[in-house]
Amino acid sequence: MGAETEESIFINKVQRRTLLLAAAVSSGTGLAVELLLGNLASYLMGNQALAYGIAIGGFLAAMGIGSYLSRFIAPKEQGRALQREMLTAFIKIELVIAPLTALLPMALFALFVADSAVIWQALFVVTILLGILAGLEVPILARLLEIVDGVRDAISGVLALDYLGGLLGSLSFPLLLLPFLSMFPTAFVLGAFPALMVFAIGQCFPSMRRWGYTGLILGVVLLISAPASIPLGNKLENNLYNAPIIKRVQSTYQRIVLTRQGKDLRLFLDGDLQFSTVDEYRYHEALVHPAMSAVPERKKVLVLGAGDGMAVREVLKWQGVERVVLIELDPTIVKLATRYPQLAKLNTNSLKDPRVQVINADAFVQAPKLPDIFDVIIADFPDPDHDSLAKLYSDGFYRRLIGRLAENGVLVTQASSSFFTPKVISCITATIAHTGLTVHPYVADVPSFGPWGFVLASRTNIDTTKLKLEIPTRYLTTPLLQNIFELPKDIEFGNTEINRLTHPVIVRYQMQQIRMLGT
Repeated sequence: MGAETEESIFINKVQRRTLLLAAAVSSGTGLAVELLLGNLASYLMGNQALAYGIAIGGFLAAMGIGSYLSRFIAPKEQGRALQREMLTAFIKIELVIAPLTALLPMALFALFVADSAVIWQALFVVTILLGILAGLEVPILARLLEIVDGVRDAISGVLALDYLGGLLGSLSFPLLLLPFLSMFPTAFVLGAFPALMVFAIGQCFPSMRRWGYTGLILGVVLLISAPASIPLGNKLENNLYNAPIIKRVQSTYQRIVLTRQGKDLRLFLDGDLQFSTVDEYRYHEALVHPAMSAVPERKKVLVLGAGDGMAVREVLKWQGVERVVLIELDPTIVKLATRYPQLAKLNTNSLKDPRVQVINADAFVQAPKLPDIFDVIIADFPDPDHDSLAKLYSDGFYRRLIGRLAENGVLVTQASSSFFTPKVISCITATIAHTGLTVHPYVADVPSFGPWGFVLASRTNIDTTKLKLEIPTRYLTTPLLQNIFELPKDIEFGNTEINRLTHPVIVRYQMQQIRMLGT
C-alpha cells in the first residue's frame, strides 16, 4: 500500500493552513464575482440598485441553499473515508466554479446583445447557480477540519478566513482588478483562483495530487485566456453602439466609451450618452451662460462634475474670471479630457488653463469644505438614476453648497429630460426652493437629448428678462436667453416630493424615463 491509501486522517499544519487559505480564496472570489455581476448588469441596464440587489441578495440566498445541500455530501462517512469524500467534493466544486466564473459574465453580455429583454432573468439564474456552488464551500471545509480540530475550532477558523477573504475580494475588485484588467479579464483571473487552489491542495494531500494537476492546467488555461477575452468583449460591446468605438476605458468608477461617426464624436459613461459634438455646445451654453450672465461679477466659479472640460471652456469665455475650481470624481475622465487629442481640442484645453484647479474627489464631501466663496456654482452631474447620485440632488447637499455661494451668487444644475422625466426638474426645483433659494427653472433644446431641463437658483429674485450675453456663442442669443425661462406646459411643478438624503425620491422619478423608453 502506498502513501495515497494509507494517508492518515491527521491533518498537519501545512494541510490545515492550505484548507484555511482555501476558505479565504473561496470567499474572496465569490464576493468579487458578486460585485462583477452587479457591475455588469448595472452597465447593461442602468438600474444600479436592482442590479446589485439581484447580484448580492440572490448570491447570498443561493449560498444558504448551497450550505443546506452540503449536508447530503457523504452523510454516513466517518474518519478517513469522510476526509477523502469531503476533500474530493470540495475539489470538484472548485473545478466547476472556475470555468463558470470565467465564462458566465461574458455569456450574460452576449445574451444582452442578442436579446436584452431577458437579461434580468439570466442574471438571476447565473447568480443562483454560482451562489449555490459557493455555499457548498465553507460547510465542506468546516467538516474537513472538524475531523481533527473539533467543531468549535473548525468553524471559528474557517469563518475567520472566510470573512477575511471576503474583505480582500471586495476591495481588490474595485481598486485593482476592474480598473487595471477591465471586466472580462477580471472574470478569467477570478476563475483561475479556485483552480489554482485545487493545485495547492493536491500538493499538500498526496491522494489528491491527480486532481491538483487538473486544477493547475485549468488555472493556467484561464490565465492565458484572459487577454483573449478583451477583443471578444470589445466585439460584443461594439454592438451596443451605433458608431465605431475609438476609445474605451474602464475606470474605478465607470465604463468610458468614445465613439465617432464622421465628425460626430460621442462620449458615453456606463452606456449613457454624455455629449455629441454635433450639438454639445447647445447643452453647455445653456448650462453655463444663464448663470454667468446673472451675476454682477464672476471672479470665482465652482464647477461640479463636468470632467470633460466643456463647461469650463464656456466659463473661461467670460471676462473677469480669475479662478475656476473643478471637482470631478473620476480622474480618468480628466486625464482623457486633457490628453486625448480630440477631446482636448473640443474643450480648447480648458483644464490646462492656469486659472483652473482640478480636484479629483467626491463633490458631496469636498465642495462644502472648500475655503473659497464662489460667485457661480455649476453642477453638471449625471442623471440621478441611482442612490449614489441622488445625494447630489438632495436638499442636504444644496444646503451645504449655499455656504460656498456668494451673497449675490447663483447656483445652476442640470435637471435631466424635461420631456421624458418632467418630474425630475420639478423635484429639483422644489428641493432647491426648500432650502430658501429663489428658483428659475428653464429648458433648452439639445437634439441629441431632446428638450433638456436646468434649474437656476439665487438668494434673491433674478429678472431673467434683463439677462445679456457678453461673449461669443453658437446657440444662445440675448433674446433667446431672456425667453429660455418660458417653460412648456407639460412640466407640472408642485406635484413632487422633496429629494432628501434619507428619502431619494428623485431616483423613482428618473426611472420613469427608462420605463417610457422601454415601452
